Amino acid sequence: MTKRIHAKHKIDRRLGENIWGRPKSPFNKREYGPGEHGQRRRGKLSDYGQQLRAKQKLKGYYGNITEKQFKSIYREAARLRGDTSEKLIGLLERRLDAIVYRAKFVPTVFAARQFVNHGHVRVNGRRVNIPSYRCREGDVVEVRDKAKDAGMVLESAQSGERQVPDYLDVDHSKMTAKLVRVPTLSDVPYPVIMEPNLVIEFYSR
Repeated sequence: MTKRIHAKHKIDRRLGENIWGRPKSPFNKREYGPGEHGQRRRGKLSDYGQQLRAKQKLKGYYGNITEKQFKSIYREAARLRGDTSEKLIGLLERRLDAIVYRAKFVPTVFAARQFVNHGHVRVNGRRVNIPSYRCREGDVVEVRDKAKDAGMVLESAQSGERQVPDYLDVDHSKMTAKLVRVPTLSDVPYPVIMEPNLVIEFYSR
């Protein structure tokens, strides 16, 4: 189970943005931080503060990623050829739980991790219950038969809250999603501005 089980409701308010773009976000009602000092005026951030905030926002967006996991993904992105910030986004979006969320099989990134953990997903016909499992181009992710008629799955698929990005080929009648290509930053439909370049600067210090 995610360590964010309670704290996830405070992430939006602490960062000062509705990072998942959800209508039910507590930030929509209280645009200040949680806790007794939450309504204090926010001071200007230093360069380090901006980098740390960018890291917290990107890490928090994917919900279940620990610092150890996130830093490991950064290190792998740094070893790949090309723009490290773009590679970082590509690696994050190739996670199985991210694809399940993007395909609108579940309503939230937190639900995506739990959905995968409970064994409701197959990749290329094989059951996978590891949220961090990394998919490749051409991989087909499918909701298992026993979960296809679940209320949460049907409601999420029909929701107009989010759109499926074009780097996924999704068929909600069969509950399948194919990773057509690895996305770049501009392809990913983040509701807020993400700054992976500042994340790279944070870890490169």
